[in-house]
Amino acid sequence: MNERFLAWPGWRHVAYTALLSALIDVLFVAVYFGADFVTGRRVSHLHLFLPQELAIPLWPSMIVVYDSLYLVLLIAPFVIRTRQRVNELALGISTAIVVAGAVFLLVPAELGFAPSVVSGPLKQLFEASDRLNLDYNLVPSLHVALAVICLGHYQAGKSRLVRIALAMWGCALVLSTLLTHQHHVLDAVTGAALAWGVLRLTDSVPLLFARRQMHAE
Repeated sequence: MNERFLAWPGWRHVAYTALLSALIDVLFVAVYFGADFVTGRRVSHLHLFLPQELAIPLWPSMIVVYDSLYLVLLIAPFVIRTRQRVNELALGISTAIVVAGAVFLLVPAELGFAPSVVSGPLKQLFEASDRLNLDYNLVPSLHVALAVICLGHYQAGKSRLVRIALAMWGCALVLSTLLTHQHHVLDAVTGAALAWGVLRLTDSVPLLFARRQMHAE
C-alpha cells in the first residue's frame, strides 16, 4: 500500500530534521560562499556554453518555479518520516554540496548571459534570488542537484500519480534554471548527473551497513 505524501511526523522528528538542516546550512554557506569568493579572485574564468544558448529567452515568471526548491527542502520531514531515511537524505545533500564545491574550484566557470533586467511584480523576488545565487558557482548546478536528490527520495513508497507529479516538478525546476538565466545547459546536465550519483550512493549505504552487521553477527 502506498503511503501518504504528506503527514505530520511528530515534533521530535521535526526537531531532529531541523537540527540536521541547520548543520547542512552551515556546510552550504561555507562551501558555496567560500568557493564563489575564491573563484571571484581568479584572473580568468571558463565560458562553458554554446553561443546558441545565449538565445534562450528570459522568463522572469519562472523564478517562482526556481524558488520552489526552498519548498522542496522545507517539506522534507513531512514526506520522509523515519529517522533513517532522513539521515540518508542528509547524507546525500551533504555529499552533493562537498562534491559540487570541489568542482566549483576546479572548474571556475562564468555565466554568459547578460545581467537580467526585470520589471513588474516579480522584480524584487527575481533580484533577491539572483543575488543569492552569487556569480561563479555554475558547474554543476547545485540547485538542480539538490532538487533531484530530494524529489528522488520523496518518490519512495508513493503512488504512481505522486511520482509523476514529483518528476514533473523536478523537470520544471531544471528548466527554470535556464529560463531565469541562472545556469547554462552543461550546468543543469552535470547537476542532474551529480544527483544521480548521490542517489545511487545513498541507496547502497544502508545495504553496506546491513551486510556488515550480518557478517558481525
